[in-house]
Amino acid sequence: MDLIKPGTHIDFVGKMKKALFISWGLILIGIFSLIFHKGPRWGVEFVGGTEVHVKFTNYINSDNIRRILSSAGYSAESVQQLGLAQSNEYLIRFSPDVAPFERIQELQGKLEKVFESAVGKGRVNILRIDYIGPKVGRELIEKGIISVLLGCVGILLYLMIRFEFEFALGAVIAIFHDVLITIGALSITDKEFTLTIVAAILTIIGYSVNDTIIIFDRIRENLKKSTNMEFKQIVNESINQTLSRTILTVITVFLVLLALFFLGGSVIHDFAFAMIVGIVTGTYSSVFIASAFVIYWKYRKGILT
Repeated sequence: MDLIKPGTHIDFVGKMKKALFISWGLILIGIFSLIFHKGPRWGVEFVGGTEVHVKFTNYINSDNIRRILSSAGYSAESVQQLGLAQSNEYLIRFSPDVAPFERIQELQGKLEKVFESAVGKGRVNILRIDYIGPKVGRELIEKGIISVLLGCVGILLYLMIRFEFEFALGAVIAIFHDVLITIGALSITDKEFTLTIVAAILTIIGYSVNDTIIIFDRIRENLKKSTNMEFKQIVNESINQTLSRTILTVITVFLVLLALFFLGGSVIHDFAFAMIVGIVTGTYSSVFIASAFVIYWKYRKGILT
């Protein structure tokens, strides 16, 4: 199936400068959001504490939940709505000193009584309650960062063996581009940065580099066949030749992620959101960022004029 007719010629290379400005704009907006929010909104896995997942039968907003808890002597660090508004599910986080690990079950019972007294018996359900100590949280932050960096280093080494150095570096720059925009989107929407999000970022890295390799492979093939064409033309031709495959792949994945986002429930909602942002930016960066860097590198080194 060809979504793009054979012989289609879109000047992607001519649009790369504009695309770079868009990328810088999105990255800077994300950075400003992170500064405004004083960094990512770390989940309980990273900062430690008690996290309570609550589902209400009827509508209730986060301010009312805070007031109910405050009147009972519990100070919540954050109250976050999960999933869609009609699901009435919230994630409530308490600091580690609210209740030690051995008193978690006691805390659950007390919270159930507090909420039932406010909204009525049988109209609230505590779906889960988790506790993680601050030390474990710090270790998980370190391991999460190391896992992402090791993934990038492994990809760089693999691409250096399979392609030239500038191709490998272009792919890794595109990966960092995708990760920064995804983290920025999570910060703007005030979503928690959890281990599930780390899994989403690692998946995005894999998707992005796979898309980039497809284009780089075609560039390498065309370099061997088209010795009289300029490198810019070869890059442009290669992107156009793989465009149908790129669009089909992203549409297929995007539809699955939309289903997860709207129908997958609150537990997987943030994962699906991060993946949607990452897949879109990953496809965009494979065309405009990775290839643009290869062209820039060759001009900088005097290989192209």
